[in-house]
Order: sequence, then C-alpha cells, then structure tokens
Amino acid sequence: MLAWIRMKNEILEAELQLAKVTTERQALEHRVLLLRPDHLDRDMLEERARVMLNMGRDDEVVVFDHH
Repeated sequence: MLAWIRMKNEILEAELQLAKVTTERQALEHRVLLLRPDHLDRDMLEERARVMLNMGRDDEVVVFDHH
C-alpha cells in the first residue's frame, strides 16, 4: 500500500513537472516564431539585439527581469 501511495505521488510530481516544461516550451516556441523571417516581429528583433549587444538609448531606463 505504501509503495502504491509513493508511486501515485511520483506520478503527480512528474505530471506537474511536465505541465511546467510544456508551458515553458510553448513560450519559447512563440518567441522563436516571432524571430522567423516570415513572421518577423520588429519589436522582438530590437529587444533581442539590445540584449545581445547590451545597448540602449540615452533617453531609456533599462529594467532587467531575469526569471
């Protein structure tokens, strides 16, 4: 009986982890879609360029939000 309860808990934890990873994957896939040439989002491109080049304009305040 205890082994069954432990197994049920492990399954629940694995399902929760899968849901989290699935959500993260969907968000990443959406971001990738915005950077594809046929669906290029200019704001996303500018954002990524600024992050990669560590640049901003003189009149901007930059707030970093690292998850």
